[in-house]
This record gives sequence, C-alpha cells and structure tokens, in this order.
Amino acid sequence: MLRIGLPNKGTLADPVAAMLREAGYRQRTDAKDLVLVDPDHDVEFFYLRPRDIATYVASGQVTLGVTGRDLLLDAGAEVDEVLGLDVGRATFRYAALPGTLASLDDLAGRRIATAYPGLVARDLAARGTTAEVVRLDGAVETAVRLGVADVVADVVSSGTTLRQAGLAVVGDALLESEAVLVRRRGAEVADGEERLRSRLQGVIIARRYVMVEYDVRREALDAACDITPGIESPTISPLQDEAWAAVRAMVPRRDAHAAMDALADLGARGVIVTEIVACRL
Repeated sequence: MLRIGLPNKGTLADPVAAMLREAGYRQRTDAKDLVLVDPDHDVEFFYLRPRDIATYVASGQVTLGVTGRDLLLDAGAEVDEVLGLDVGRATFRYAALPGTLASLDDLAGRRIATAYPGLVARDLAARGTTAEVVRLDGAVETAVRLGVADVVADVVSSGTTLRQAGLAVVGDALLESEAVLVRRRGAEVADGEERLRSRLQGVIIARRYVMVEYDVRREALDAACDITPGIESPTISPLQDEAWAAVRAMVPRRDAHAAMDALADLGARGVIVTEIVACRL
C-alpha cells in the first residue's frame, strides 16, 4: 500500500486536499482524522505536521509526502522533489524597518529572526556572512518592534503582514516556494506512485488550460489556428456549410479572453470557453 504524508493543517492543507480530490482520491471530511485509507487506489494518507513530513519521508515511514519547498529545504532531509504542485506559492525574503538595511550585503552582525533557521543559515553561509539567527516559532513580523531582532526572514505571499508591521522587503527572494511532492532520496518508484504523479500533473494542466471552441470561415482558418495553436495542433472539423470549419483547441487560461477577442475580430462565431476537469498530455 502506498503511504502518503499530507499537511494536517496550515495554508497547504486545503489546497493539497482539493487537488487530490480532483485527481480522484478520497480525502478526509473531518479535520480531526489523522489517517485515511483509500481502498480503491490502495493508498493510505497520513495527516502530519507540515514541518515533519520531509523527515517521515526520509526515514521511509511514508513513501511520499507533500510539503512546502521552504519547509523541505529548511529541514535538510534526504528527499527529492518529484513534482511541484503549483499551489501555496510564496517567496522567502528578508525584511527590515525602512532605511535600516540598504541591501543584503549589510546582513553581517545583524540579528535575524526566522522560523526557518536552516534556510537562513545556508543562505548566510553561501554569502560568506556571519549573523545571529534568532529562531522563533510562528509569526516573526513583530520581532523587530519588540527588539528581539534587526531583520526578519520569512515566507511572503502578498507582503501585507510585513507592511502592517512597518517592515519593508530587502533584496531579491531567497526562494520561490510551493507545495511539492517528495520521495526519499535513492528510493525506487513504488507501486501506484506513477499513477498518483500523473493524476496530479493532470490536475495542474487542467487548471492552467481551458478548451476554446468556435466556428470560422475557411479563408480565416490559418489565422485562427495561429491564435489557438493548441498543444500539438487544433482539432478542425468540417461543417455542413463547406465555407466554415469548427475548431477546438486548448489555450492557457490566462490567455483565454485575449484569444476570444482576437477570434471575434477575425470573424469567428460561436466562441465558447469551457473548463477542463482533467487532462493528460
């Protein structure tokens, strides 16, 4: 049986569970449940503290796990990424009071508060910089105001919380994080693992693309296909009126409205955009 560790709580728990449901796997309906068996797929899900998932995977106690890339790298566990899941995206950055830190070259000798001491220590070592790392659990935004630190290093989504604490981001992001599927380093691919990966990849693609369908006059067909080239190429079908053709193609979701505008300008009719529930490429 495939054993998979999932976040029990936190910002990744609900998005990851939603992905697995869309991929056809059972998920818990009660947040208090810590174990769930999906007999149809021979999978056992364990809901664990997000920070511990990489450790469980590295030890072999669970076959696969889903955690944040930030937590994975902070733990330094012997695991490899199998697939980025395109949810829970955030950046890891330094922040300080405006005017107190001109650039990241000025970190030397500073007190840096963080819930990710492993990440910060490795970054400082890579910079050849010596600073004091102050480990805190949970929110670190108030550490500067309370005099515990000069700088904070934390995961940032919108930056609103940092701004509310009077802090400004300094320098480039240390890390681009997202939820990732991980496997123990050196472990063989387990039964059911490839199916899980393929299904999750299918959910990711289905969320990124939509299906566009329309009718277009044949003299404008080449121009229309340039607008909607599809993955390999668009599907073109004849209509009863031989002067027209029906076209179906996948287009990136972010480009859907621009494509509809361009097709309308070209004279296409009956332009329809529909959701894709699942996809395999």
